[in-house]
Amino acid sequence: MKKIVVIGVGLIGGSFALDIKRVYKDAVIYGVDESDTHLDEALELQVIDKKAELNEISNADLVIVSIPVDATVKHISKVLDLVSDTTLVIDVGSTKEAICEVIDTHKNRRNFLAAHPIAGTEFSGPKAAKQHLFNGKTMIICEVEKTAFKLQEKALQLFSNVGMRIRYMNPKAHDKHIAYVSHLSHISSFMLGKTVIEKEKNERDIFDMAGSGFESTVRLAKSSPDMWTPIFKQNKANVVETLEEYINNLSKFKQFMEADDFEAIHSEMKNTNHIKDILNGII
Repeated sequence: MKKIVVIGVGLIGGSFALDIKRVYKDAVIYGVDESDTHLDEALELQVIDKKAELNEISNADLVIVSIPVDATVKHISKVLDLVSDTTLVIDVGSTKEAICEVIDTHKNRRNFLAAHPIAGTEFSGPKAAKQHLFNGKTMIICEVEKTAFKLQEKALQLFSNVGMRIRYMNPKAHDKHIAYVSHLSHISSFMLGKTVIEKEKNERDIFDMAGSGFESTVRLAKSSPDMWTPIFKQNKANVVETLEEYINNLSKFKQFMEADDFEAIHSEMKNTNHIKDILNGII
């Protein structure tokens, strides 16, 4: 692969660009972004090699779409309108169902691969991009059977070269499961941060008393609202369902506290300790 176009040169798109430059020595990375500042930063940091416009993607070998999911739903058809028969277009957004639906009957559907790398940090923008972000991480692929076989092979080789594991899933199941393991985590982090900030008006008290537990739990609250609001919007039904279950569990815990039922609290926590066995097997 020689001509690579990355649409959205932030954390995920930029990290893919850096890994592609590392693995494919003759690749030239073109960046497309609505922010000129991001493009300038990406050039300065050598995340990309050249700036480009969307209409310059027609002869690209690979196009990676790494923009907020609502923007992907809006623009992905136009991207597919512009590509050649041999171009692979990969979307790496955190929701899949709406994106897959909007291009289901597109004439170039065979050029498209719906994917979601289970990787990232709480930071955003080109400065957040880093090599090896995806090493050892899982790539979820949806509706692989709708992508041309040769383009599937190209994508799988890329993911293998950057060190990723592959998991196949349908878009509906993906969005439901990711609401539990990712989207709910971010909501919890944002709301914990909000609760503490509103309660502790003196920020020095927060910083002086915050330990590693608070820091790790609230870390995701530093994530970009511009990215996460569209994700919650696209996955609204699943997010609401997970919130209902989460709130029910919190309410039950509160009831145990009010009733001085610390035996029940101990039992709840002990049963939940099993999650470490699950996570040790997959992380």
